Amino acid sequence: MSLAVVADAAGRLATTTPAAVDLSGVHRTFGAIRAVDGIDLHLELGEIAALLGPNGAGKTTTIDMILGLSQPDQGTVAVLGMAPSAAISRGLVAAVMQTGGLLKDLTVRETTRLTASVFANARPVDEVLERAGIVDIGNRLVRACSGGEQQRLRFALALLPDPALMVLDEPTAGMDVEGRRDFWTAIRRDAGQGRTVLFATHYLEEADAYADRIILLRQGRIVADGTAAEVRNLSSGRSVRATLPGADQAALSALPGVRSVEIRGDRVLIQSLDSDAVARYLLSSTPAHDVEIVVHNLEEAFLALTGDGSPQ
Repeated sequence: MSLAVVADAAGRLATTTPAAVDLSGVHRTFGAIRAVDGIDLHLELGEIAALLGPNGAGKTTTIDMILGLSQPDQGTVAVLGMAPSAAISRGLVAAVMQTGGLLKDLTVRETTRLTASVFANARPVDEVLERAGIVDIGNRLVRACSGGEQQRLRFALALLPDPALMVLDEPTAGMDVEGRRDFWTAIRRDAGQGRTVLFATHYLEEADAYADRIILLRQGRIVADGTAAEVRNLSSGRSVRATLPGADQAALSALPGVRSVEIRGDRVLIQSLDSDAVARYLLSSTPAHDVEIVVHNLEEAFLALTGDGSPQ
């Protein structure tokens, strides 16, 4: 399958490339629990997006609806311009889940060959094993593979139909540092060819390093959506630090966007929504030196925006 070409529900070639994922006004409840509460989400082909949020935020429910495993109570879900089930039946969508789906008594190669047989135009077995970094363990029984190797095998299986959209749930669980780096190198290469990747992870540094876009959920709603830098800046601005003997706390507190001023001897720490303005003031209107702007990390933004300490 060419990633640049998709078909509409009637089988005709689409005149324009539809969005990889398009959720509009989506709601999903389970009894009294509102798991998803009015989500609008639009992903283009070639994007790598991380779905983050604390337990119960609605990540799994959202992924299940994108994969056609669950239906919304309200709103619409489209994948590549069609219903999720239609996209999946055409081999345009693949998923790498954290557990399950492997026959432990088969070898890695046998598992891949068996799965390839269900697709009309599967990629070659050796190719997907190579891309997943497990061609050298092709004759190893699945039960003898480590957790990280089994996760790479799931990735290889997901590559077989050459999907336009790949959904990953904790994709690097059990992998060592080198394995995680190699895995994301392969993902980046695929995305460069037009594949869209949506992944859920509890590794915040992984989302920060590899996602083009971060979507942060809380209580079934999207509370942040943007690049890692944009999400970090949503929490509480940035910190400006400087050496400023005899700092005038009242004057600094009166600057636009300043949230707090802390003086520690000759050092001053200023929390501000407009760090550039604070830095310009310090450099042009005071004898301050050693001025630095400190960007909050993604974990701090996560905690501030979700009010929960568990990014899982």
